[in-house]
Amino acid sequence: MTDKEIEQRLRRSRQLATLLDGAWGIPHTPWRFGLDAVLGLLPVAGDLLSALLGLGIVWQARKLDAPTTLQVKMLGNIGLDFLLGSVPVIGDIADVAFRKNIRNAKLLEDWVAAAGTQ
Repeated sequence: MTDKEIEQRLRRSRQLATLLDGAWGIPHTPWRFGLDAVLGLLPVAGDLLSALLGLGIVWQARKLDAPTTLQVKMLGNIGLDFLLGSVPVIGDIADVAFRKNIRNAKLLEDWVAAAGTQ
């Protein structure tokens, strides 16, 4: 895989993470939220759809041949967020605070950076 293809996959991951976790800011605070938090307001279906969208970043990791352990960790972040999302009010707060998609994109970027230095 070329450097350009790798960068393109990382860019897609970052864009999806930003859309889902940080597209909009709350005025006069450092807090940002995205589509994930909005979807989390819909009981069950919103959390399920959010988890499915979050799998897009795991898919990019898979296409980059990231190790299975990294992919499992990313899936764990999605699963934890899904479980937290099933708890009323706490799930809505967790969607804004936990930011699973940004975490997963960062995990992928860190792995690519570390793999590139070897």
